[in-house]
Amino acid sequence: MLEAMVPPISVLAAAAGAPARSFPTRMAFIYLPNGKDMANWIPKTEGENYELPMILEPLKAHQKDFMVISGLAQKHAEANGDGAGDHARASATFLTGCQARKTAGADIKVGVSVDQIAASKIGDQTRLPSLELSCDQSRRAGECDSGYACAYQYNIAWKSENMPLNPEANPKQAFDRLFAGANPHETKEARAKRELYDKSVLDAVLDDARSLQSNLGMTDRRKLDEYLSAVRDIEKRVEQGRNYAVQVPSGDSQQGKEYSFEQHIRLMYDLQVLAFQTDTTRIATFLVAHDGSNRAYPFVGVPEEHHELSHHGGKAEKKAKLAKINRFHTTQLAYFLERLKAVKEGEGNLLDNCMIVYGSGIADGDAHAHHNLPILLAGKGGGTIRTGRHLKLGGRVPLNNLYLSMLDRMNAPTEHFGDSTGKIAELA
Repeated sequence: MLEAMVPPISVLAAAAGAPARSFPTRMAFIYLPNGKDMANWIPKTEGENYELPMILEPLKAHQKDFMVISGLAQKHAEANGDGAGDHARASATFLTGCQARKTAGADIKVGVSVDQIAASKIGDQTRLPSLELSCDQSRRAGECDSGYACAYQYNIAWKSENMPLNPEANPKQAFDRLFAGANPHETKEARAKRELYDKSVLDAVLDDARSLQSNLGMTDRRKLDEYLSAVRDIEKRVEQGRNYAVQVPSGDSQQGKEYSFEQHIRLMYDLQVLAFQTDTTRIATFLVAHDGSNRAYPFVGVPEEHHELSHHGGKAEKKAKLAKINRFHTTQLAYFLERLKAVKEGEGNLLDNCMIVYGSGIADGDAHAHHNLPILLAGKGGGTIRTGRHLKLGGRVPLNNLYLSMLDRMNAPTEHFGDSTGKIAELA
């Protein structure tokens, strides 16, 4: 939104305190596998001015922009008579709130995810109804966890009860989807020509950009320059890491020499920022790694595999290493929040108009617990959420109550979702 696009407001409207413009609310869900070291996740005090525990310390600069919510649960991620398979159920249930049918065949069934409920109601207002990303390539067939199909672990977005939306793990493919045009035939030909001559996707619009800039004020010119520079910067980084998803097909410990997990994550975060900034979509999901992932983290001093460490057996040494992995991921979240805050919207910024759910479908990985989940909510939801707090809810409050509250703020209300029992009034 440029200032040149905004009609002047009347003196009476200004005197009444009416905003000069309104910005859409965006919603994103970021999933991390294998739970957390909960002792280093949950703040010791409630309310404001709480001390950030070790895992959340990288978020210090953004403490007023998010809240930690304790006491949320997904009861349908529990066995409920289905036996083992907590990793599959954790991810399948995280955004659907439904019990997954235990099958390793094609007859998968769980439920429509909250992001797709929103997309079905407001997705026609943007070019892409929703955006699904991951750092793991999808596995669409076979068994992955104790009789559960791989589709449950490698997807968190479900368009219908038996149709997962496979996330894009290749940054280049995601970039092209966002910026290479809507016509699939034109996209294929234009991309081939551009890559042959090593041209930027921006070359096709530079003349239009120059023409637009001549009609803009100083603030708008700077804003347009920043945007075009950001697109070009990401385009270069995408080209450098174009084989990321190929080199690490399953997200496990076998990593290519040129692969950087941190850069892969940050590219995906940057793509989400641009997708929200341009209003290409208002809904995104990001499966950073599938539940049960055995990726090693030698780059943070943890050569052991993630899933194995999550079964710590109460051993302090393993829990400390698990906390280091968890802290690495919140460091990447801090990068995402910083990028969102750098985009100005009116008197605030892009993060102010977002709701970012960050968490896992498992609390303590050793116990495979699905209550008191590690959930963080960032962004003010267009001014409707009071952040900067540790909100501790009593008992096992359905995580789906949070989603009901978020759908209201997306202008996509629904009366019931999963095992919801109502909305969370304390967000306001």
